[in-house]
Amino acid sequence: MRIIAFGDIHMNTGAFESIENIRSADYIVITGDLTNFGSRKDAEKMIQQVQAANRNILAVAGNLDQPEVAGYLEETGISLHGRGELIANLGLVGLGGSNYTPFNTPFEFSEQELSGLLTEGLAQVEKTAEHILVSHTPPFHTKVDRLLNGNHVGSTAVRSYIEKHQPRLCLTGHIHEARGEDYIGRTHILNPGMVKDGGYIEVLIEKGKISASLHS
Repeated sequence: MRIIAFGDIHMNTGAFESIENIRSADYIVITGDLTNFGSRKDAEKMIQQVQAANRNILAVAGNLDQPEVAGYLEETGISLHGRGELIANLGLVGLGGSNYTPFNTPFEFSEQELSGLLTEGLAQVEKTAEHILVSHTPPFHTKVDRLLNGNHVGSTAVRSYIEKHQPRLCLTGHIHEARGEDYIGRTHILNPGMVKDGGYIEVLIEKGKISASLHS
């Protein structure tokens, strides 16, 4: 099985169309920020464009998406926010939005709320041997949550979840300038940056083994 993951689209239409073999991927996972403070209609436009390339989509809204975007994703059956999804024998746990920022963006949560959403999602896939975390906001104090000034701004709730439950992968985004990879324990964390800059993640599941790599 092959999964292509990307996010931080920010209404850049067509930015993902050059991703190699996007049409043949088994699933597309969108890690948030489809829009820039956009509406349901804006998000619908972006999802339709992704569906033109591949209809098998799962997604979370980002902190720059209005709450109605998260509602739209849920109504269309593709939302992972606070949910667990089974794909064959693999679990996916999703978390949209972000921890609180100085900018009062539309879809933010307290660390306690984020922790609760993660617990709800895990409960739906807890019987799986392995799972992948899809979190718009990265875990705190890693290579993938660092601003240009060096400050770490990721979520402590996401970090605690990873430390405790050790998902095989964490697919994240949010901090555009922190494109890269890191590990917490065995959990491989990947932030592809903005999709308009060509970044995406390729996940391969072959004979029970899960691997992931950054591409541009």
